[in-house]
Amino acid sequence: MPCLNRKDLGLLVLRLGTGGVLVAHGTQKLFGWFGGGGIEGTAKGMEHMGFLPAKPSAIAAGLGEAGGGALLALGLATPVAGAAAAGTMAGAISVHTPNGFFIQSGGYEYPAFLGLCAAGLGLAGAGRYSLDRLTGHRLDRTAYVLVAFAASAAAATAVVSRRVTPEPPAPLAPSSDDPDDRDDPDAADIVADAEPGNGDEGFVI
Repeated sequence: MPCLNRKDLGLLVLRLGTGGVLVAHGTQKLFGWFGGGGIEGTAKGMEHMGFLPAKPSAIAAGLGEAGGGALLALGLATPVAGAAAAGTMAGAISVHTPNGFFIQSGGYEYPAFLGLCAAGLGLAGAGRYSLDRLTGHRLDRTAYVLVAFAASAAAATAVVSRRVTPEPPAPLAPSSDDPDDRDDPDAADIVADAEPGNGDEGFVI
């Protein structure tokens, strides 16, 4: 297989994988598919994480993931698709940054990886096996790369800078019946608060 075809095949695999994951998470937010919270549930999560107004933020996140992911998978308007997905991931990164890098501690490793893959595809182009090639690269020109990534960076900066950082929970007061009883929440309460049905998934992809 010629070297060029190998590169194009690799781009196709990367597009399908990255785009498919983004579409899955976006449709969780927009339609409640795959166990997601839908618009209403995601809006609650957005409000909890400080993205206001919450419902437009939920719609924008869902469209950035589902729309950007679908276009990446198809290889259509690849610069716009990559920039949109990368900008959406920037919002997710801002939520996870306080927890550090690695995913096991709730860090930003996963959204950063998806964002970098999307950005890389937007910069490199979709390759031979794509709708961009079939349409003569009309939506894949160098000017579109510059405009799309500049607009995405500006939008992501505006969204993240306007985010209201949630206040940490106040310490629990001692019980009036027993000074030694601190009424600590048990594990079931903590798990219930973090379940996807409560709408806290938001940008947490």
